[in-house]
Amino acid sequence: MVSSEAAPYAKTGGLADVVGALPYALQQLGHEVAVLIPRYRSTFRYATRRVTGPFQVQLGPYPWYPSVFTTEQPSPFYFLDLPDFYDRDGIYNDRSGEFGDNDLRFGMLSLATFHFARYHFRPDILHCHDWQGGLVPAYFKLWFAGDPAFLGAKTVETIHNLGYQGLFPRSSIIRVGLPEWLYRQDLLEFHGGISLLKSGLVYADAITTVSPHYAEETQTPEFGYGLDGLLRARKAQLTGILNGVDYSQWNPATDPHIPSNYSVEDLSGKAVCKRELLNEFGLSHAPQDRPVIGIVSRLTGQKGADLILEVAPYLFREDVYMVVLGSGEPYFEGMFRHIRDTNPGRVGLRLGYDDALAHRVEAGSDIFLMPSRYEPCGLNQIYSLKYGTVPVVRATGGLDDTIDGETGFKFWEYSGYALLLALEDCLRAWKDTDRWTKMMRTGMTRDFSWMTSALQYDSLFRTLLHP
Repeated sequence: MVSSEAAPYAKTGGLADVVGALPYALQQLGHEVAVLIPRYRSTFRYATRRVTGPFQVQLGPYPWYPSVFTTEQPSPFYFLDLPDFYDRDGIYNDRSGEFGDNDLRFGMLSLATFHFARYHFRPDILHCHDWQGGLVPAYFKLWFAGDPAFLGAKTVETIHNLGYQGLFPRSSIIRVGLPEWLYRQDLLEFHGGISLLKSGLVYADAITTVSPHYAEETQTPEFGYGLDGLLRARKAQLTGILNGVDYSQWNPATDPHIPSNYSVEDLSGKAVCKRELLNEFGLSHAPQDRPVIGIVSRLTGQKGADLILEVAPYLFREDVYMVVLGSGEPYFEGMFRHIRDTNPGRVGLRLGYDDALAHRVEAGSDIFLMPSRYEPCGLNQIYSLKYGTVPVVRATGGLDDTIDGETGFKFWEYSGYALLLALEDCLRAWKDTDRWTKMMRTGMTRDFSWMTSALQYDSLFRTLLHP
C-alpha cells in the first residue's frame, strides 16, 4: 500500500484510520502487507530503524537519495525518509498554506515505491490511496509493468474523497518525470492543469471507493467533481467497499478515554459519561434528563456546518444541549462561537481536535449529528452506533449505507428544513424511553469491523490476479 497517512503515525482524517487498520485485517486473511508512507517530522517520536538507503531515485531532471525506515517492533509500516521533502511542520501545508512542491513530494513517494519494493517486498498488488498515491499506476504502466520484479502485478486506486484531486499546473508533468504527451484530455489533463488522482483513475486496474453508495455518487455531476465521465467510462472497474472501524480502539466496554465503561448489557456507565462530558464542556448545570447533541467534525460546508447554523435558532427552542469538537474554515468557527455565545449554558465548544475528547463526546452524547453535504464513508456515525449514541445523518455516501430506521434518523434533501424535521423526529423518539433504549442497543450490536471489508478486498485482489 502507498499512502500519505496511516494512524497512528500521521493523521489528518479518515484516510489514516483506514490505512492504519486495513493491513492488519488483511494479514489475518493470510496476506503479506507492506505500507509505505513518508517519514514526516511527526513520525520521529516513534522508534524506527533504517531498512535501506540512501538509494538514488531520478525524479524529473534531478536525482534524489531517500532511505526507508520501519518500526522497531514487527509491523507492516515503512517510512520513506527524505528530509528536504518530509521533515516539515505539516503533512500537506503549514501556517503559510499548501506546500508548493506537493507534486514532487508525493511523486517521490509513488516512484520510490518501486525502488523499495524491488528489493524488499515484491508485490502482487500495488494498492494506492487518494491523489497522493495516484502516480503509482501511471509509473507502473509506463515503466515497470515489464520489470521482472513486478510481472503480473496489478494496481488498485482507492478514492477516499473525490473532492481532493491533487491539482497542479501543466508543468508538473515534467517535474514528476512523466512524458509530456500525457497532457491529454483522456489522460492527465484537467481544466488546463493536471490531476494526480485522475492519473490513478486512468491507469489503475481496479478502482474502489470507501462505500457502495459513494461509488454510485461519484458517477454523477453533483459529486463527480469533473471526473464523473471518466468514472462512468470505468464503471466495470469501480467497486464500493465500505470502510470498517477498529473496535479495539472504539468500544465503550474497554475504552480507556471515557470515565465509565459500559456495554449493550449494562448501559449504566453512559449516564456517568454524559455527566462528565457536560462538566468538561462547562455545562455542569445542564439537567441530566435532557438530550445532548454531539458533533465531532471539520467545520466546513462539506460537513453540513451551514445547515447546523441554519437550524440552530429553531433547535434551541427545544430543551436540548450541544457539544462541538472540531476546527475548520474561519467563517464557520466564528459562527459556532456565535451560537455558543447566544445560547449561554446550552452549547459547549472546543475548537481543534483531541482524539481522547472525541471518544468522550461519542460516549457522553445522546444524539450524534452528521448532516454532511457528501460523505464518502464517514466513521463517526459508526462509532456512535457502538457507543449507543443515536445518529442523525443526511442520506449520502456511507452515511446512507450504515444508518437505517432501526438505528438512527436520516434526511435526504440538503436543506435546513429537512434537517430540522429529522431532529424533531429524533427528539420525539428520545421521549419514548423504551423505543430509545431499543435503538441504542440495536446500534451497539451492528458489526462494521474491518474483517468484513478485508474479505471484500481479498475477493477483489484475487479476481484481479486470477480473472
